[in-house]
Amino acid sequence: MNVTPVTPPRPIDVAAVFPQLAPLARTATRLHPRPGAPTWHDSSIGGPLLWPAEEPWPHCEEPHVVDGINPAQSPADLRLERRIFAASHGRDLTPEERETLERIRPPRTYPVRLAVQAYDGPIAMLPVAQLYVRDVPDLSPPEGKDLLQVLWCPFDHPIMPRTLLFWRSAAAVTDVLDTPPEPPAVQFDGYLPEPCVLEPEQITEYPDHLELSEELREQLKQWSVPQAAEEDMDPDTYYDCVLSNAPGWKVGGWPAWNSTDPSSQPCSECGTGMEILMTVATFEEGDDAGNSWSPHPHPGAGPYPGHRGYNATGVQIGSGYRQHLFVCLAEPEHPHIELMT
Repeated sequence: MNVTPVTPPRPIDVAAVFPQLAPLARTATRLHPRPGAPTWHDSSIGGPLLWPAEEPWPHCEEPHVVDGINPAQSPADLRLERRIFAASHGRDLTPEERETLERIRPPRTYPVRLAVQAYDGPIAMLPVAQLYVRDVPDLSPPEGKDLLQVLWCPFDHPIMPRTLLFWRSAAAVTDVLDTPPEPPAVQFDGYLPEPCVLEPEQITEYPDHLELSEELREQLKQWSVPQAAEEDMDPDTYYDCVLSNAPGWKVGGWPAWNSTDPSSQPCSECGTGMEILMTVATFEEGDDAGNSWSPHPHPGAGPYPGHRGYNATGVQIGSGYRQHLFVCLAEPEHPHIELMT
């Protein structure tokens, strides 16, 4: 039986200790991706999209060039590589498997050739997420829409995939595109999401410490010293890692600012402030010593050996970061922005 994981309660009700945080509380929906076989009618990561047959599939028109040191791979080869790793877990590779893996990724020869791969013409985009409002309470769709679809180009633009968002009414899709086009290549393995079903769970979050006043930050730091000592953690990071916002794939809530400082993000069309819509994550677990955000029951290993932490989607942003998608508060269909943190 598939039991919905539950995020453990926070070890401390931080808003009770610091009432200044209470008005800043936001709900977020953790998506909890799990390996599965989603259909058009399911909320999913990397699954098939309920895409109208008469509507053109999105393509990226920008240039696509990669270096010869880390050549791009076809989606078919990446899926085959994953199946081989999964099937051989706990045993030695067969000669046939080794031969196939060497064909997909030939051994590097030296000196390394710096030739580049250039892909001419539009590149078909890949499904990243399909989210039905019925499953994800923190989605705020435009009027008359109940489905969000996220796609991306599987190449860096310039340091992460470029995304597209589509809001639609599921009931209006009567003829579904059953075989969408695929790109000829994917720049990095982590840009090809593994199909996952979702087990959404709504939680409460608080802002990253960088979004708080200096006075409150200092109070939190001093208060965190004994709390962090009990967990053998750095008091400077205890609040962010354990009490503020959850790691992993989620909708809504607060963004994490691990590699950049917060900055105001006005809409390019109307100037209205933007707010986080969704987080595309490399890892589902956090950085705290006990992985206190890990859901129970713990879901176990990823789709194939080699991932650090739990990563059913196979997605990797940079060297282990998050991609935050921000949308206009006044009009969700205005152009969105992407930030890596």
